[in-house]
Amino acid sequence: MQSLVPIVLSGGSGTRLWPLSRQKYPKQLLSFIGEDSLLQATLRRMEGLTDVELGAPLVICNEEYRFVIAEQLRLMGTKGNILLEPVGRNTAPALTLAALAAMRDGGDPVLLVMPADHVIVDVPCFQMAIRAGMGLAAGGAVVTFGITPDSPETGYGYIEAGEALGKGGASRIARFVEKPDRATAQTYLETGSYFWNSGLFMMTASVWLAVIDACRPDISTACRAAWEKGVVDGDFLRVNKEEFLRCPSDSIDYAVMERLAHDDSLPAGVFIPLSAGWSDVGSWDSLWQVLPKDHQGNVSQGDVLLNDCRNVLALSEHRLVACVGIEDMVVIETPDAILVAHMNKTQHVKKIVDDLKRKGRPESELHRKVFRPWGWYDGVDSGERFQVKRIVVKPGASLSLQMHHHRAEHWIVVHGTAQVTRGDTTYLVSENESTFIPLGTRHRLQNPGCVPLEMIEVQSGSYLGEDDIVRFEDVYGRKES
Repeated sequence: MQSLVPIVLSGGSGTRLWPLSRQKYPKQLLSFIGEDSLLQATLRRMEGLTDVELGAPLVICNEEYRFVIAEQLRLMGTKGNILLEPVGRNTAPALTLAALAAMRDGGDPVLLVMPADHVIVDVPCFQMAIRAGMGLAAGGAVVTFGITPDSPETGYGYIEAGEALGKGGASRIARFVEKPDRATAQTYLETGSYFWNSGLFMMTASVWLAVIDACRPDISTACRAAWEKGVVDGDFLRVNKEEFLRCPSDSIDYAVMERLAHDDSLPAGVFIPLSAGWSDVGSWDSLWQVLPKDHQGNVSQGDVLLNDCRNVLALSEHRLVACVGIEDMVVIETPDAILVAHMNKTQHVKKIVDDLKRKGRPESELHRKVFRPWGWYDGVDSGERFQVKRIVVKPGASLSLQMHHHRAEHWIVVHGTAQVTRGDTTYLVSENESTFIPLGTRHRLQNPGCVPLEMIEVQSGSYLGEDDIVRFEDVYGRKES
């Protein structure tokens, strides 16, 4: 039996889901339904496919997300590889690198390509479609999954059904259609022969490499060179940056899928209809549509009180949110930002993010709580010449050996034990004890224990930016300076 390797595309910033999704902590890393993040839920959908030989998953992501994704896989107990893209080049190059990685041991598995940021409610239905696609993909077809539409959606591309193949409802792809206007979308819905383009694909690794060679040899050449000059760093697969920078940017749809229906020299393009409660969670209103609602159409998460409200999405991370007498609204609260928007205007949230970027505001990129490979910190308070952070260091983890030109630091241990290096001295700091790191002093913080180290850090100085860090040594491979 040919094995199936899940390929998870974990790029994109999800700016329309601001303020929860941010450039340096995007939506695929967040939990919207249950405790799993969207990335974890994507991998979890493979559980139960006991009649399929599953290979280790491969997650493709930007270097910046590598440690938090590795931590999410660890928490799931999932053993897989993480392929690091030095820069984003869209989905066609990402899949080409994935196919090369999947064949590095001489095999030729079927690849199941899944975006990390989609929601699928009916997992058994999804798995039935995967089983139907396995045989077609193993036989040399390039398979995609068309979502059965239930509204004249203008935010998705469409697939027109061609010749029926009679296998799991499969049909040949007649053509791909760009996002239509509403009148055209209504016509598509009424004909019953058009389906939303899901962004899910299946094919063998060798078939993908053959079609990308034929359709986009420039992408294939650049990706092969980047792969061949790359290195393996534990579970991380690193491609060569200089070679990958030469790669053009293109999507799977434009580079390959749109050509399959019109070129008989290429493998067959096939789609399987899928009605599994799918959403690409591209905006707050699309998230509201898939979440469980009360009898008045409201969705609330966190510390939320609603009175006389209808069709409201209200999420609270930090404070009490109270809504009275509102309809068709979105209210999203985080520790450092609040979004209030009409439900039919949520596509415009991206304009707020663009405005934040133009003004140089950090809220476009970072949450108040920032994850690092060693743990996380939360910016509790700040003012002129001071900043207070809550810091949690994972058991056995270590910050870099570093120093600062512009600030001193006072550390108070709240829970656990800290091992502190200050200059040429190393010592332990226990609960309810503190230590001081003078400006310009080399220092390192480590957690030698088996429980998380929690501490309060008070910074003081003329400049408190994160770029005032001079690293001398780092166990996580971050640049020394």
